[in-house]
Amino acid sequence: MAAYITDLLIVALLVIGITALNGVFTNAIGEKIFGRSKKSQFVDMSDRMSANFKQVGGQGKFRKKTY
Repeated sequence: MAAYITDLLIVALLVIGITALNGVFTNAIGEKIFGRSKKSQFVDMSDRMSANFKQVGGQGKFRKKTY
């Protein structure tokens, strides 16, 4: 019975893992082929929207790091 459960867990992990990796690879390929110049569309729009925001917060250890 332990061997059956072990085999079931291994197969379940493989199926879930392969499915997750398949989604990641498909998304990356789709962005490369169909993304064209819109790769950073949402990041650019967010930067434009928050460009004139007032900077708040202190210099403490919980301050968000900006790179």
